[in-house]
Amino acid sequence: MRPARPLLVLLLTLAVLVVLVDQATKIWAVAALTEGERIPVVGDLLGLTLLYNPGAALSFATGMTWVFTIAAVAVSVVILRISARLGSRAWAVTLGLLLGGAVGNLIDRLVRDPGFAQGHVVDFIAYGSWFVGNVADIAIVAAAGLVILLSLRGVGVDGTRESDQREAAADDVSDEVPGPTSPPTTPPGTREGTT
Repeated sequence: MRPARPLLVLLLTLAVLVVLVDQATKIWAVAALTEGERIPVVGDLLGLTLLYNPGAALSFATGMTWVFTIAAVAVSVVILRISARLGSRAWAVTLGLLLGGAVGNLIDRLVRDPGFAQGHVVDFIAYGSWFVGNVADIAIVAAAGLVILLSLRGVGVDGTRESDQREAAADDVSDEVPGPTSPPTTPPGTREGTT
């Protein structure tokens, strides 16, 4: 089944917007911020600080940059394959955010120092003292939240709901199973077994 064209356009448009905003803000951060220096925005809760992250979120697995490059490529391919079954606007938004976030950070890994497929991701949004992220990370986290919400509501990528599928399956079963048959009746005034 081919995806509805408007839903595919929505997914791709949102992904491109996320990538453009992500890359534009990273270019700004590299030009305007000093690495390691924090600028408070909302007290200690939110600030700006430039960081080059070789790992995943929270600087996890910093020596395995190439693994995250492969993972981002794989996620992008899977999303494009899943889009062939797209039938839900909510899933189009979810997958668009996820694709945009994955590609935004993938670009950093491909083109930034120290080299191809090992580039460090530009992070600059500091959340308290917990971690530093970027726009691509925000899109990925939002997509993850939407995946959980849509899964809990039973909404499939193709737009069907689990309750609809259960009802359809129950209808199919009731169509296949014959109804109860009535026992043969004997004419009034006669006893069974007699002629």
